[in-house]
Amino acid sequence: MTEPFRMLLTSAGRRAGLLDCFRSSAARIETALEIHTCDLHPELSAACALADARFAAPPCTHPDYIPMLLDYARDHGISLIVPTIDTELQPLAEAREEFAAIGTYVHVSSPETIAIVRDKKRTMEVLAAAGVPVPRTATLQQFRLNGDGWDWPVFVKPVSGSASRGIACIHSKSELQDSYPEPMLVQQALKGDEYTVNLFVCDGGFMHPAVPHLRMSIRAGEVEKGRTVRRAEFETIARNLARALPGARGVMCFQLFDDPRLGPRVIEINARFGGGYPLADRAGARFAENVLRSAMKLPLTTRNCWQDGVTMLRYDHAIFV
Repeated sequence: MTEPFRMLLTSAGRRAGLLDCFRSSAARIETALEIHTCDLHPELSAACALADARFAAPPCTHPDYIPMLLDYARDHGISLIVPTIDTELQPLAEAREEFAAIGTYVHVSSPETIAIVRDKKRTMEVLAAAGVPVPRTATLQQFRLNGDGWDWPVFVKPVSGSASRGIACIHSKSELQDSYPEPMLVQQALKGDEYTVNLFVCDGGFMHPAVPHLRMSIRAGEVEKGRTVRRAEFETIARNLARALPGARGVMCFQLFDDPRLGPRVIEINARFGGGYPLADRAGARFAENVLRSAMKLPLTTRNCWQDGVTMLRYDHAIFV
């Protein structure tokens, strides 16, 4: 009997939909897939409950995190690791060659790219230099010293935040806190519709067609209701964004507002599968399949026939263990 292809989804949490994407992708390429997962508390993770195997892992900031994953990958024949949260990207990017030495492909961009996207101020600077439209941005310190020329309201957000954590809309300087628990950024408030654009960059730097969706309703920083939208200008922005990042590879996504006065403006990048990726997959994107193909050293599939107007309506579902 042929051994299955084994992958590990880290910080699996609630990413049950992503498991489904990989399973359907494996079926298309006629590959038996065995999905392993880890989480701080795998017994409380829906994705872990639905996986073929699961184990508890320490936080990605713990010194044992990478050694534990290396041991697990070696002992269980893991050929692919797919991270799902921002904070684990840097340690995995820095250890990518260690995993490669034991035959494990880590789906992560270069440490240089991760360092850029994990710093929202630097992200804006790099994108602006590459001609990607971004909102006016400053550190909180810069804004306190010279905020007279800004239009109100503005957004205040953590420099390294994710999942909408710590974001606040303020209407005057008097609303600023005297101190914050982490470095903060001030950003021009944008109006209009918000979109996520999913993209895939192969190891050689070629970007496959991007798949945008309208974020119709958001819950806890993730899209709850969304609809795929084909916009030529978003494709151009995606290609310029991918070229601006040194060593971008695999699946990424970015958020933008289509401001009625300013036009599209990119506000942040996630160098990983976004929470709304299953919508792009359902519409015909083959990004999860290409991650499997990359790890298997198979030719990638390139297609631009994803479906416009596919709507995703998420709902809560219980898993009993």
